[in-house]
Amino acid sequence: MSRIGKKPVPVPNGVTVTIDGQSIKVKGPKGELAFDATDDVSIEMSDEGVTVKPRNDSKQARSAWGMSRTMIANLMTGVEKGFEKRLEITGVGYRAALQGNVLQLALGYSHDVNYPIPQGIKIECPKPTEITVSGIDKQQVGQVAAEIREYRGPEPYKGKGIRYAGEYIFRKAGKKK
Repeated sequence: MSRIGKKPVPVPNGVTVTIDGQSIKVKGPKGELAFDATDDVSIEMSDEGVTVKPRNDSKQARSAWGMSRTMIANLMTGVEKGFEKRLEITGVGYRAALQGNVLQLALGYSHDVNYPIPQGIKIECPKPTEITVSGIDKQQVGQVAAEIREYRGPEPYKGKGIRYAGEYIFRKAGKKK
């Protein structure tokens, strides 16, 4: 039994939910999102909120149960509050800057890396060594943050590169004489 799937998803104030068969549309102050659930689960509106139940007792239905509930909960949080990931840049000369709809990264390469900002994502650079990625879709925010981090991931010897805020990098000792 899914412990997460059993809980109903509460609908926050100012958020409207429309259920049409296996698709659910959520509209809130920050925007509108939709999710299409698999045929293994049923989605219903109740007094406590949106409930998700498996249609049968198969492994596939039980797997999709908790995942579908979490996806719906992420829709509710996204249209109400939004999601945010913070990245930190460490290294001499490493910096980030916004130029229109492009994030320009100086990461020690012979050229600057230009990352075009996708639709629905907002990127801010409060400091040259800090990047904030925000949006209403949790998956898209995480994907964009991962793509930016991939340009120069943190290395274990000096710790240089792009890391998530609060991420611990296991440091290695260098060469010994």
